[in-house]
Amino acid sequence: MPFEMYGDVILTRDVTEHGLRVGDVGTVVERHIVPGIGEEGYSVEFFDMTGNTVGVITLPASALRVPTPADRPAARALSA
Repeated sequence: MPFEMYGDVILTRDVTEHGLRVGDVGTVVERHIVPGIGEEGYSVEFFDMTGNTVGVITLPASALRVPTPADRPAARALSA
């Protein structure tokens, strides 16, 4: 499923090496083929609640989904 450029997406799996968890919301900033996997992928920018960039991560489409009306915003603090 293609995701819209600059649209919101939600992680469907943890990406612990970047401190991201299932349910984190990001914005699609680029569409391409994920190197080494060959699957359609996306560069997604993740932000903290104050608008600072947490990271721009390349992810396969299978690691993302579109938000639905059943989704609600939430906040989580990073563990020390």
